[in-house]
Amino acid sequence: MTGLLDPLVLAGRTAPSRVLFGPHETNLGRRRALSERHVAYYARRAAGGCGIVVTETASVHPSDWPYERAPLAADCGPGWAAVVAACRPHGALVLAGLGHTGGQGSSAYTQAALWAPSPVPDVATREVPAEMGQPEVDALVDGFRAAATTAVTAGVDGVEVDAGARSLLRQFASGLTNTRTDAYGTDRLLLLRRVLAAIRAELGAGRVLALRLSCDEEAPWAGITPSAAVAVAAELAPLVDLLVVVRGSGLATSSYRPDGHTPPGFNTGLTRAVRAAAGGTPVALQGSVVDVPDAQRALDDGVADAVEMTRAQIADADLVTKARSGLPVRPCTLCNQACQVRDVRNPLVSCVADPGSGHETEDPDPRNGLRGHGGHSGLGWGVVVAGGGPAGLEAARVLAAAGVEVSLVERSDRLGGALHLVAALPGRARFTDLAAWLAGECARLGVRVRFGADGARDADVVATGGRPRPLAGACVVSAADVLAGAELSPGPVVVHDPAGGPVGVGVAELLAASGRPVTVVTPDEVVGVRLAGDLAPANTRLLRAGVRREPGRVLRSVDGGGAVLADRWTGAEVRVPCAVLVDAGPGLPGDVPPGALPAGDVVAPRTVLEAVLEGRRAAHAVLAGRRRGQAGDGRA
Repeated sequence: MTGLLDPLVLAGRTAPSRVLFGPHETNLGRRRALSERHVAYYARRAAGGCGIVVTETASVHPSDWPYERAPLAADCGPGWAAVVAACRPHGALVLAGLGHTGGQGSSAYTQAALWAPSPVPDVATREVPAEMGQPEVDALVDGFRAAATTAVTAGVDGVEVDAGARSLLRQFASGLTNTRTDAYGTDRLLLLRRVLAAIRAELGAGRVLALRLSCDEEAPWAGITPSAAVAVAAELAPLVDLLVVVRGSGLATSSYRPDGHTPPGFNTGLTRAVRAAAGGTPVALQGSVVDVPDAQRALDDGVADAVEMTRAQIADADLVTKARSGLPVRPCTLCNQACQVRDVRNPLVSCVADPGSGHETEDPDPRNGLRGHGGHSGLGWGVVVAGGGPAGLEAARVLAAAGVEVSLVERSDRLGGALHLVAALPGRARFTDLAAWLAGECARLGVRVRFGADGARDADVVATGGRPRPLAGACVVSAADVLAGAELSPGPVVVHDPAGGPVGVGVAELLAASGRPVTVVTPDEVVGVRLAGDLAPANTRLLRAGVRREPGRVLRSVDGGGAVLADRWTGAEVRVPCAVLVDAGPGLPGDVPPGALPAGDVVAPRTVLEAVLEGRRAAHAVLAGRRRGQAGDGRA
């Protein structure tokens, strides 16, 4: 029986495990090149036992500049070489990701028309691309060939060609976006075969040629459907050494990497069908596989030969090493809150569970400079952490991992704090796994926990949470109260969401599922404006649930019978039925005793990411102070 942790041989090269770290946007680049942050990011996963690392997809031609820090293959040679040098000591294979986003790209940086097979407007941007002529097609093939040459010179183990959700090659393969009448229209796989042949000629037989292939565009009426993809895979599989099965298109980019509203392993059935048609070419399962048992089950059931676990390894770079040793793996929450970075803010890739992800060059190892790490320091030095939510648990965990004796004081009767409230939202259940992991790690590292007490007055780190906002009116309740199970008066509900995050939308979904009439009110032009990749799916879910949406509205007043809303621009008022108003706005900061280090909601209303990050930073600050103290008394 094939094991997830067993080696995988591709083109004569051996990966130490069957776990892939797939290509994804990171914003770690410097200009259009891979940076030292990329190198540290990939090396960390290789050190953790990853079998195959695929670098961030690099544009093979200057006409493609899909986001500001998108790599350009012509500029990636030194970066690829550095990634190879950093990963090779750990045995991981390194594949250079190559692609072109075509009509799904951006003209903001090139200031030129987008390339595409046909002048079909992009469904998201509405931009009409230019139809590629034969010179552009030839330039694209030459771009892939040149990129492969650069990658080989850099010493990579192979390349992965992107024909996935956001790729020009998928656009040529699909009738949705390719309406040509020439040879590239009558044979929509012609360009893809030309690209693969050009790259194979550069790689030779001793390097890996992988293909990331969209096998379902999520448009049942046309384009690449699962049934059509089986025939496509059968034709292309003999040309490659590894086939990665993905979903998605311009119509459904979120299908490529959905959040927790979509069950993990959603791509299993499609991958099984493609593997059966692949004629023995190894196939990789991709699709929200974030737990080791689920990945192993896919191999046991003959679904795939390898499993892509990208988000799982963003959450825990040591996933494979921990699986080998039997240690608990830090869970991925499938929230896309910090790892999906393709938005206007240009954030660096990171993770709510591990804020050190993407910051490997600057996130300090708390054990450096302390004696006795790996257990209690034995120096008689103790630290008190007040608050057992995500910030307090992370602070206690980091301190205990550095060998400090930690006491954690929690005023309730369980650890996890707001993580349990977040987990009550639809699609966010895995936040309870994060709470359990943090609590479990604190227990494993010897943190002493005392329940039913505040402890903030004597604490070194205070993470006791914020205060609720005063709510005016007997019919007004907070979103936190709803998530905690508070009983509401019967009748229609208005959810007031001034934040635009997951809480307002999630509470509306939750209440609509119980059969209540629900209206969501937001001053933003669209409900859930901060949901990034879940924005369109969230509004679709609300529509299907019968939730009334009132964007661009300001809440004026509420009484027992209705709520008065004003148009944000004109001031025109409308009254909607309301028996209960749910306030989904942020709370208020808490109280911090003098001299204590604050973290989480006690500082200001925080996301889970910010709370965990601040807990870690508070721990680092305590450790830095201790190191200075050791140096001052001559014992460091």
